[in-house]
Amino acid sequence: MLVLRYRHRLPADYAMGRIRERAAARGPLWDTAPGLAFKAFTATEAGGPGGSGNGYASTYLWLDPGAATAFLTDDRFRAVIDGFGRPRVGIALPLAVAAGSAAGAAHLTHERIALATGCDLAALRAAEAERAAAAVAAGACAAVSALDPAAWQLVRVALHRDGPAAERPEAVLHLAAPGWAHLAR
Repeated sequence: MLVLRYRHRLPADYAMGRIRERAAARGPLWDTAPGLAFKAFTATEAGGPGGSGNGYASTYLWLDPGAATAFLTDDRFRAVIDGFGRPRVGIALPLAVAAGSAAGAAHLTHERIALATGCDLAALRAAEAERAAAAVAAGACAAVSALDPAAWQLVRVALHRDGPAAERPEAVLHLAAPGWAHLAR
């Protein structure tokens, strides 16, 4: 499995309706994508719950790394580059994945946490498995913890029905979940 994510910062005066239209048009194309557990099309708007200005992001959990490679080298990613320029793509290796029902996923949270030198990665993996399971038991649709070994960071992604008050969630515009059943086992 792989976690792949990129975000486009957009001007403050960007017509965010265009992003909602893009997600509505392109989202269903991903509903049957082979090798994909899920793809969340998300947005933040200046003054909105995400609070960090206008932005558009895509977050993927790939079941098959080969399918991720195929995406990055075909017309689907070319459409991203043509529309927004070539983004910096973050890639991380899942440590823990927990999933309940995808129904009603409305918000996504994403965080990156620097890992201390000498961090016990086996203990981290076990702790993150417990944390992800607890998040889903508490009502999250899914929780993923992953390792970015290039930056030595822990990456956490969670899908929620309601936005967590303490975090800055991104609004889910479309959730394609062709491989969700593989996660909810």
